[in-house]
Amino acid sequence: MIPDREWIRSAPKVLLHDHLDGGLRPATLLELADACGHTGLPADDPETLGAAFVAAASEGGLPGYLSCFEHTLAVLQDAEALRRVAREAVLDYADEGIVYAEIRFAPTLHCSAGLDPEEALDAVLDGLREGEEETGTVTRAILCALRTAEDSMEVAELALARRDNGVVGFDLAGEEAGYPAKRHLAAFQLVHRENFFITIHAGEAYPQESIWQALQWCGAHRIGHGVRVADDLRLEEDGSVADMGPLARYVLDTRVPLEMCPTSNLHTGAADSIHHHPFGPLFRARFRVTLNTDNRLISGITLTDEFVNAVDAFGLDRSDVAHLTANAMKSSFLPFEERRHMLLDRIFPAYAELGVAT
Repeated sequence: MIPDREWIRSAPKVLLHDHLDGGLRPATLLELADACGHTGLPADDPETLGAAFVAAASEGGLPGYLSCFEHTLAVLQDAEALRRVAREAVLDYADEGIVYAEIRFAPTLHCSAGLDPEEALDAVLDGLREGEEETGTVTRAILCALRTAEDSMEVAELALARRDNGVVGFDLAGEEAGYPAKRHLAAFQLVHRENFFITIHAGEAYPQESIWQALQWCGAHRIGHGVRVADDLRLEEDGSVADMGPLARYVLDTRVPLEMCPTSNLHTGAADSIHHHPFGPLFRARFRVTLNTDNRLISGITLTDEFVNAVDAFGLDRSDVAHLTANAMKSSFLPFEERRHMLLDRIFPAYAELGVAT
């Protein structure tokens, strides 16, 4: 049965790829800008401001998309602002049925007004805990280093230091072209030696070699975006996969999770339409794909919206929604026992009540 929007909103969902600094509520951004004296926002009311971000994000490919963070980062330079935005993110997750989320951010980007990375992280973790206590939605943090910076070892060490206090993974984000992941190999090797989890933004705005490098040089356990896996597929006229090359075969056979963010990909130019997004053929070929928001403010999107769009474009039914949710939960960086608990005690029973066998 094809699910409608309300059914999708009420169903339990799991979010693996969402950026803290890309998901502020427009009203909160306005209030924080006023409090810290930041000027130059493209609008002065929440609705128009949200629309202005989406318009700007749609114009310039990945570099243009990333330029939108100038405003959000400007207002997230003190502990109270970080705590507030983290807490509100969890409340917003809970409001649309998300039962587990991993939210990521780069702590070194929040230090221009006196905070150090540890203080920035602790403020975010405090906000996540407050939100979880209020809603029951479980959240964990992933720390991002930047391809364009020299902060990867510092961020990796901080992630490891907080691994038992709310941090579940290490990420590399930012512009791919000209900034290969292997430049940060020492940080990835440290994380591997310490038996910790890695996800890497790859194959979003750069060919499939970026994904290969993330996997085979840097040891990523998940791939952020990964749309260029589709470059290694040969499709039939109906969109089904006729054949695949060695990279796609490896991703499929080893069940590498792909954190796909279709709306964001349309805005950055990684895909030209939702109907031509690689999610469709990859899902039908049983790759371990997941649906994610990336940046809720910048792209004007919710996880419910992403599922609605995928249902409309690819004909997903209710069991597909449940399957994608299970994919995401199994692919999370929570310990095995906690993943199992979330599936058996929260997600599967909720879908059973909604009439879906899991």
